Amino acid sequence: MAGLRQDLIHDAFAYRPLPPMRTDGPLTRRLPARLRARAGWTPHAIVLGAALIAFMEGFAGTGNAGVLLSGLLPAVCIAMTLIRPVGAFWLSMAVIPVTSLLNGGPWGPSSFFAHLVVLNVVAARTRPRTAVWMWGLTLLLGTLVENVAGRGSSSDTAAMAVSSAFALLVVSLVHVRREAEREVTVQRTVTAVERDRRTQLEERTTIARELHDVVAHHMSVVAIQAEAAPYRVENPPPELEQAFVTIRENAVAALTELRRVLGVVRAEGYEAPDAPQPTLAELDGLLANVGEAGLTTSKTVTGAVRELPQGVELSAYRIIQEALSNTLRHAPGATAGVEISYVLGGLGLRVVNGPPTGPVKPSPGAGHGITGMRERVGMLNGEMTAEATADGGYEVTAFIPVQHIPSDAPVEQS
Repeated sequence: MAGLRQDLIHDAFAYRPLPPMRTDGPLTRRLPARLRARAGWTPHAIVLGAALIAFMEGFAGTGNAGVLLSGLLPAVCIAMTLIRPVGAFWLSMAVIPVTSLLNGGPWGPSSFFAHLVVLNVVAARTRPRTAVWMWGLTLLLGTLVENVAGRGSSSDTAAMAVSSAFALLVVSLVHVRREAEREVTVQRTVTAVERDRRTQLEERTTIARELHDVVAHHMSVVAIQAEAAPYRVENPPPELEQAFVTIRENAVAALTELRRVLGVVRAEGYEAPDAPQPTLAELDGLLANVGEAGLTTSKTVTGAVRELPQGVELSAYRIIQEALSNTLRHAPGATAGVEISYVLGGLGLRVVNGPPTGPVKPSPGAGHGITGMRERVGMLNGEMTAEATADGGYEVTAFIPVQHIPSDAPVEQS
């Protein structure tokens, strides 16, 4: 009974207009733009057409004398399903005893057709459990009207029971299938969002580890040099000694705080690599490595090659490495070109490959590599694009801003 109250009694006459139909289906999207815009109102036209049929049936059966009861009221019930579906069901139930005065039984031609349409439209707009309640109440009312009136044939109610059960079953199956498809689509969307978020977190964790190693190295050098500097000068002034002591203390404190904050991103058992992090100076080794895997590459360097911050060098190396790995996976047999541009405002990167060739099929991917590259560029306040080329290949471009250091600026000696 709680389900009955929730489905058919609570806010039964609430205003619930039927929204336009989606027009991105396999059939509607083939229509011209003007027709496709109007195709969304197809369900409304069908319902109103059914209302017109019910009115004509009532008029044909009783003429002008009874057209109000046998034709107009059933047609109103059908049309009402467009704005107040549950209320239309109750109105149709109320019309059945009234039309029985003219039809000699609960189910005249117009009332039979109208109530059947109302059941199906309401079931399509609500849920399968509502269809079960409506079917049971319809049979109960039909049987009661026949017994009280003492007229009509029980075969009319039996025909309504069979036809409505079959129609409601079909509508409920379609409804359940659409709900299942909608749920699967939602789950896929949530899964894709969570996967992208997890990829971003993993990539940020990797970047944080690498930057931790880079910054920790330089801070350690600063602390050691500050500690050793007073011993390189004979009889240094006390102020100079105190200044180096302060520098060393601040460097050690910063290093300790850095390790405390970024240390949480290290997984259990993580150990810093013994070898230094790669830079663009080691790019030839990377190209030789992918060449052994079957990828033909070329390298072009423009501008004055200069030493960049280690974080920029590392990120540039990783971006090129990931772009070439994507070429190996998604474009087997293609060639790739790597372009590095040293400009005044930063570093430009471009990795472009042709379409796949040969018998080897491309490997599927989830786009995590592109996400990782965007994270690296974004954390350095850079810009990146990744898109297909006109010839069927793929192109990755990135620009990482780097603050220009004048050539006459003092350089720290290690």
